[in-house]
Amino acid sequence: MTTPQELKAIVSEGLLSFPLTDFDKNGDFRVDTFAERLEWLAPYGATALFVAGGTGEFFSLTQAEYSSVVKTAAETCKGKVPTLAGAGGATRVAIQYAKEAERLGANGILLMPHYLTEASIDGIARHVEEVCKAVPNIGVIVYNRANSKLNVDALERLADSCPNLIGFKDGVGEIENIVTIRRRLGDRFSYLGGLPTAEVYAAAYKALGVPVYSSAVFNFIPRTAMDFYRAIAAEDHVTTDKLIDQFFLPYLAIRNRKAGYAVSIVKAGATLVGHSAGPVRAPLTDLTEDEMAQLDGLIKSLGAQ
Repeated sequence: MTTPQELKAIVSEGLLSFPLTDFDKNGDFRVDTFAERLEWLAPYGATALFVAGGTGEFFSLTQAEYSSVVKTAAETCKGKVPTLAGAGGATRVAIQYAKEAERLGANGILLMPHYLTEASIDGIARHVEEVCKAVPNIGVIVYNRANSKLNVDALERLADSCPNLIGFKDGVGEIENIVTIRRRLGDRFSYLGGLPTAEVYAAAYKALGVPVYSSAVFNFIPRTAMDFYRAIAAEDHVTTDKLIDQFFLPYLAIRNRKAGYAVSIVKAGATLVGHSAGPVRAPLTDLTEDEMAQLDGLIKSLGAQ
């Protein structure tokens, strides 16, 4: 078992990624191709893989499917790359997911939003605390996103009461909040950039003291994703500017056409490079044929992966 502090050290450097969840043409989970996907991605150099996350369509999985996803990842990646599992929803539901992930061998938890119901910061902090205390032996990273946003005061209290809360992943982009949290809490947490298509924001987040981010495009252009991360780390602006102009900005133009395309376009990319994860599940929608063709051109412009 990886201790919370060991996991914190692991996710405090390198590139992180969120593998897709494989579905067949009928939308049913495919264990075999999911395991193959993990085996394909593991050697490329990601520091950790977050399974059943947002890109992995956690919000669409049944509890039985969730267990199968986490179990497959833990077994396939053991000794190769650490795996963290998503957990979310209502507090007691999130606790069930977190305990199941721990039982199945996940190295940590990404605690995603509680969904739908608006809540005060105090209530959200209580939600985080209850999940952390339910799985005290593994590390938890809280995902600051949507209707589940924390401020520095709440995080400071959580830092004191939850030793296994080891990370803060930001998917909001409120600079003042990030700077305040980073300056006051220092190295107490590992800080992760988590906006969709994080490469576009990577340089800005690094300047704020958040050099680590999660890459969705790693799912279909892993070599380019690693090249971009290394260029960010080395402040190689020639490489990052070229890739942003050549690939990421036109990629965003497709992604931004419909809500939910942040996941759909990644699944489309995986299909185009010969590692299909099948269709997205409702309520998401797949890219059109024209959009697929545009994405194919962008991928081919990058060369072999």
